[in-house]
Formats: sequence, structure tokens, C-alpha cells
Amino acid sequence: MSVTTVRLQAEVEHQLDAIASRLHRSKGWVINQALSEYIDKQNLQQERWKQTLAAMESAAQGKVVDASEVHNWLSSWGTEKEQDAPGSGK
Repeated sequence: MSVTTVRLQAEVEHQLDAIASRLHRSKGWVINQALSEYIDKQNLQQERWKQTLAAMESAAQGKVVDASEVHNWLSSWGTEKEQDAPGSGK
């Protein structure tokens, strides 16, 4: 495990102390948890952005499904004649 020095604003330090005390954990543990969650969130946002770009490219290539097909498919959910997703190729 490595050591990194961080300068904290006084209010952040105060809140960090309070959280660590309330959780009966060290400040280092709280910081590691917070950074892990932040990194996970950033990675998820990056993945969603990649998916958005791929979807936009797909739409630009004309790979789209008509809205009426989607509505018909959704309306069939839970019925005896439930349809496959439009464009699924099934």
C-alpha cells in the first residue's frame, strides 16, 4: 500500500474527522472508501459515454427501430402473444 499526502480544506478535515469517529474507523479508511466509490462512478460514467457514442454511431448508420414497433412490443409484455424485441433478429 502506498502513501499519498493530501492537503484538505479545514471544513473537509472537520467533516472527515466526524465521519471517521462516527464509523469507528480511521480517516485513511474513510478516504479509501470515498475514493473507491468515486473511481467506480467515474468508470461507470466513462462506460456509459462509450455506449452513448456507439448508439449515436449506430443511429447515424440508420440502425434504428420504428417507434410503433417498440410500442407494439411493449404492449405485448405479459400477454400470451408476447413478441420478441424489435430488431432482435429472432
